[in-house]
Amino acid sequence: MRDKAFLDTNIIIYLYSEDDESKRNAACNVLDNHDCVTSIQVMNEASNVWVGKYKWSEDKIKEHLDNIEAVCEDVLPVRRETIDSAIRLKCRYNYSYFDSLMLASAIEGGCKIIFTEDMSDGQAINGTLKIVNPFN
Repeated sequence: MRDKAFLDTNIIIYLYSEDDESKRNAACNVLDNHDCVTSIQVMNEASNVWVGKYKWSEDKIKEHLDNIEAVCEDVLPVRRETIDSAIRLKCRYNYSYFDSLMLASAIEGGCKIIFTEDMSDGQAINGTLKIVNPFN
């Protein structure tokens, strides 16, 4: 059985990278070897990057959001309980609120791993979630 893994925004962005083939390959490897989930927060953040930085068209962004939903086992909502958990995680681990919100979503989603390049590689969160940087 494959581990359930949460994808941070940067993993989603690198899946479609035309600038960094090694990071695109690492992101694809994550998808190939894990049952992946993400959250509405991540889809919002990715859309913001694609609109602002890459200047993608509405149709291209919608196509990529559809692809994310197709390859991910689940796209998790952000509920009030998720926010409460994120605040507790922020206070305990001192990550930004939005990183803590992803950690909270990953834990709620039953993930064993969160793939990201933005947090401390190898750190365990609440004894159930491990932060992994797939680009190391």
